[in-house]
Amino acid sequence: MKGEDPVSVIREGLAKVLSFYYPFAGRLVEGPNRKLLVDCTSEGVLFVEADAEVELNQLGDAILLRSPVLEELLHDVPGSDGILGCPLLCGGFTIALRLNHTMSDGAGLVQFLSAIAEFAQGKEVVAPSVSPVWQRELLSARHPPRITCLHHEYEQVLDTNNDDANSTPIQKPFFFGPKEIRAIRNHLPPHASASTFEVLTACLWRCRTRALALDPNNTVRVSCVVNGRSLPGLIVPHGYYGNVITYPATVSKAGK
Repeated sequence: MKGEDPVSVIREGLAKVLSFYYPFAGRLVEGPNRKLLVDCTSEGVLFVEADAEVELNQLGDAILLRSPVLEELLHDVPGSDGILGCPLLCGGFTIALRLNHTMSDGAGLVQFLSAIAEFAQGKEVVAPSVSPVWQRELLSARHPPRITCLHHEYEQVLDTNNDDANSTPIQKPFFFGPKEIRAIRNHLPPHASASTFEVLTACLWRCRTRALALDPNNTVRVSCVVNGRSLPGLIVPHGYYGNVITYPATVSKAGK
């Protein structure tokens, strides 16, 4: 890419990749029962180029609060409110994109961006090194569906917070290193064993519940992101770039 305009190179690479990832060039439509479907219209994607006099140190630390400058790196596309935005720093330029999570998860997005990079690096590339797989039917529910357990993540949540509806939440970062994790583990019974994820999640869940001062009989829940690609019994083919992320939830009484 030396001596070439990075915007033109990326745009050309994106155009070539979209022929392989053709659903991304279509449009999401709402089908029966509010299910989202992909209409492969080949309309393409919106590509915007802009210049900004911003230094890297203005963007802040990745583990701290998001810098307001980052919001300026994403073009405000009408109708894209709530769509995931991902600014990606790449040396002297930034790639920012908006993505609906029903189309792809993090692993699929990395695969898509890697394919763009492959085409951008050489004109002799004729196909991505990883062939994209769109077979969404692999993750479809059984027919007819058989529900074998409770899915709390789909239950309607009642707002039981005591906070003023007009209050503004304050964001503050907390860093949990080895010292902090050991301090939390010291509160476990001697016979108990738990992973770092379990210990930290339980601690945050309890702290939040206490801070809200909820009625002990109120039901509270915690939800986390799970990558289904590693689940036993689930066969996801190499190159599948759809969404395999789930948000399972567990519930408990606030008093517990």
